[in-house]
This record gives sequence, C-alpha cells and structure tokens, in this order.
Amino acid sequence: MILELEKVQSVWSEIKDFVSVPHNEKQYRKLVRILDQLMDEIGNNEKHPLAPLMETIGNLIESYENNKYTPLDAKPLTPIEILKYLMEEHNLTQKDMIELGSQGVVSEILSGKRELNVRQIKSLSKRFSVSPAVFI
Repeated sequence: MILELEKVQSVWSEIKDFVSVPHNEKQYRKLVRILDQLMDEIGNNEKHPLAPLMETIGNLIESYENNKYTPLDAKPLTPIEILKYLMEEHNLTQKDMIELGSQGVVSEILSGKRELNVRQIKSLSKRFSVSPAVFI
C-alpha cells in the first residue's frame, strides 16, 4: 500500500485539480470544463481508460452542486425531474426537444423508459447552460 501512495504523491501536484472536491465556483467551473473535454474524448465508450476519471469528476461536480444548491433535507432531483423542470421553465414541449431525438424517444426519456446518452446530455447542457453532471 505504501508504494501506491508514494506513486500518487509523486504526481499529486499535477492531478490534484482534477480529482479534488471543489470548494468554490472557480474550482467547480474548472471541473465542468474538464468533464466536457472528457465527454468529447470518451463518448459512450465505457472501456475507455479515462472513463473512471470521467465518472469521478462527474461525482465531484454533483456533490458540489448538491451541497451548494440543495437544502440539506431535500431529496436530490433525478436527471429526468431536472429536465422536466427546465422544460417547464422555458415553456418547452416534447416537440421542442429535437436534440433528444424523435417524439417517441423524448417520450421514453421523460417517462423513464430510456436513459439519456452522452450526446443528448451534452446537447441539453449547452441548451440550458448547466453542467452536464446535472443529467448524469
């Protein structure tokens, strides 16, 4: 175990910004940019060597958002609940959500029968100007 820790310590200064919990908006935004780049690189390839890093960064972002934007006693919203909320706030219908796919695909996503894929998450993130982690 000590050997593994020594390896981590030798590269820590280079990687700490990528794998540390964000404590302010600047650190949070940096992680969001890194996550966007990882999503571009990895796509849906779960076997990509950086896939675990993408998942870790997504979890760090989600933790920050939950702590900053959610009351302690509130149950975090699911990605679909967030999507429905954003659609309502922007007065959008299923027909308006062309970035998700056909009307049938949108319906399946909103009913929970289908999960969002990476392309859809990136599109929604850009459309609503939110972190992709919101939809993960």
